[in-house]
Amino acid sequence: MDLYEHMGKDVFRAHGVPVPRGIVADSAEGGAAAARELGGSAVVKVQVQVGGRGKAGGVVLCRTPDEARDAAAGMLGASFKGLPVTRVLVEELLPIAREFYTSVLLDRSTGAYLWLLTAEGGMDIETLAQDRPQALRRLHVNPGLGLRPWHVRELVAALPVQAREPAADVLRAMWTVVLEADATLVEINPLVQLEDGSVVALDAKLSIDDNALFRHPDLEALADQFPLDPVERRAKEADLQYVKLDGDVGIIGNGAGLVMSTLDVVAQAGANAANFLDIGGGASADKMATSLQVILSDPAVRCVFINIFGGITRCDVVANGILAALRTVEATVPLVVRLDGTNAQEGRRILAAAAHPRIVPVATMDDAAAEAARLAKEPAA
Repeated sequence: MDLYEHMGKDVFRAHGVPVPRGIVADSAEGGAAAARELGGSAVVKVQVQVGGRGKAGGVVLCRTPDEARDAAAGMLGASFKGLPVTRVLVEELLPIAREFYTSVLLDRSTGAYLWLLTAEGGMDIETLAQDRPQALRRLHVNPGLGLRPWHVRELVAALPVQAREPAADVLRAMWTVVLEADATLVEINPLVQLEDGSVVALDAKLSIDDNALFRHPDLEALADQFPLDPVERRAKEADLQYVKLDGDVGIIGNGAGLVMSTLDVVAQAGANAANFLDIGGGASADKMATSLQVILSDPAVRCVFINIFGGITRCDVVANGILAALRTVEATVPLVVRLDGTNAQEGRRILAAAAHPRIVPVATMDDAAAEAARLAKEPAA
């Protein structure tokens, strides 16, 4: 779960990471009032779960409350990179002397946390990492051993001498956030040193492990404030494992591993998946109908690839479930169906006998992916 910046800063503040004073506003007048409370001048930041706000006009420096009002009015009610904007964060302006960057994230390839730090923070950190990787200090932290003093010394050695001690305090507090909040990412860009020598987190990007939210009901409750795509909301209400993607081939499979593999073979066939949808071990008519309703409600979907491997699930039951679902759901695009495993031959016979005009049975996974990619590129009927 990715938190808004202001939510992340609340977590930072609770665990000792210094942050600027800030006030959340959901109206233009609220933005002006917040600026007045903060002394008149302020920075207004759009609150969305996406990066790159500075370059795209999502961060505005304001010298007066009237300017803050105008900035908030321009952000609220609009969209930012396709996401609705319902709130802004109004923060005090601070006298910045230097900008740095630091983050700690779960590196699943090593089973450890990867810590990154550079003395060259700011909006172009991705360019820096690509063009001058030697400027970005990298260090792995074993989760069993934790953050050790030598880790901190090695990381802050990349910073100017005057910033090392206060930055070390921030790093130790960041590690506390990782442990106490079950975070998979804690990023500060920029981490700034002020003219008085103190170091402050000017931004906050915080991702919480969804599997650990049961330990953090206060954080889990924050999800109610996030805008949810209507298709994702429908899937959530139906208790389906669904993730919206940006392609045009809808995917339905039974088992997370199979669905991930299906995304890969669709990509290899030259198309992009529109979603991840795992119906789990069963494929009843009701569940298949709900899955198709969810997939087909996405206007980007040009074709659906139903990929089922029958283990405990019998393919003949799946085939009957698909046909029953199509009696209640109108298929507006082709449905490429691949059945394999238990009773696969009988399942294919059932689909062939039905001769539904929208069903395209294909025997193998690779051939089905190729057919789905081809059909997705055809002009709409």
